[in-house]
Amino acid sequence: MRIVAARPHPDLVRLPWSTPLEEWGDDVVVPLPRGLSRHVVRIVRQGGRVYAVKETVEDIAFREYRTLRDLHRMGLPAVVPLGVVTERTDPDGEPLPACLLTEHLRFSLPYRSLFSHGATAQNLPSLVDALVVLLVRLHLADFYWGDVSLSNVLFRRSAGGFAAYLVDAETGELKDQLSDRLREHDVTVGTENVFAELLDLQASNAVAGEVEAHEVVELLQRRYDELWGELTGQEEFTTEEMWRIGQRIERLNEMGFDVEELDIVTDLDGDKVRIQPRVVELGHHRRELQALTGLDVEDAQARRLLNDLASYTAHHDLGREDRGIVASRWLTEIYEPVTSMVPTDLRGRLEAAEFFHEVLEHRWYLSERAGHEADIFDTAQDYIDTVLRSKPDEALAAE
Repeated sequence: MRIVAARPHPDLVRLPWSTPLEEWGDDVVVPLPRGLSRHVVRIVRQGGRVYAVKETVEDIAFREYRTLRDLHRMGLPAVVPLGVVTERTDPDGEPLPACLLTEHLRFSLPYRSLFSHGATAQNLPSLVDALVVLLVRLHLADFYWGDVSLSNVLFRRSAGGFAAYLVDAETGELKDQLSDRLREHDVTVGTENVFAELLDLQASNAVAGEVEAHEVVELLQRRYDELWGELTGQEEFTTEEMWRIGQRIERLNEMGFDVEELDIVTDLDGDKVRIQPRVVELGHHRRELQALTGLDVEDAQARRLLNDLASYTAHHDLGREDRGIVASRWLTEIYEPVTSMVPTDLRGRLEAAEFFHEVLEHRWYLSERAGHEADIFDTAQDYIDTVLRSKPDEALAAE
């Protein structure tokens, strides 16, 4: 047996590598939902760490391992690769397939499992949005996916919506420059795969509500075209409309993207200006919140927390105070006390930032019912008692 790993851990050696993956027992396999896969995949726990293990061909395992490492270095949303195990044999000396190891992404679920955790057909547009944002981010980084589908993604809850992470990069490839033809091919493959997946969901009665498969895939194509156009499209205006540069940047910031570089061209007479974003990166709100508080959350969650921070600032008339100091007060007086109210046995239901978002939503409901704004701590306790306790676990503790 041979293990190639970026961050080798002694516990990896103790896994039962001489046994086919499908025969691994409950002593290492943990009962977490797995997505559909062409390969045998198991979620395992060893030595306090949780891994996803996939059996595959050795060359493919190393190729996917290197691709995921490149995506991780680029800060793109994908599972973290840990290593490749090769030269496996069973007790009779017969060869066994190679294995790719990745880090288990906590609080993530395959798309089919979301529907057994409370999602309905009404959530499908949010799933499509998450898939589109992931695809656009990969395309901006000149990555050709090759097999766009809901099955090749893990979803994490994010302020009532979802964030998508690439989990299968077997067919993916980083290009020097991604052509429009390859982009369009990815989108076409995505619409075909998603359409088939939705029909399968409908046929198996796995989702509550009516699944309009044609409308969903049309939405995927439309949202992709809109987002790609907003992020990369050229815009032309006169020199008297220079304010539109700032407006374009603000519009992208509202969508959660930062513009690090703009290509600005004027005509010979200097009367007209053409602009086009050149370097665009998702995570505007996430980086802002992390700089202020140290919290590292999904971008939609960060936007919601920043809005609550703004409300806290206005409520306490702290607009003239240093924003970092105000953020520290909000963190220690509001966010941390609220999230620490969750009992230990319920902390696998929602991650902290999503719990806080849900409490803010619940406060709106309670406030409307009471006719005045409900106290945030009373709201949190009511949410724990009436909502959180009925939710299923979506995380596995490493201990």
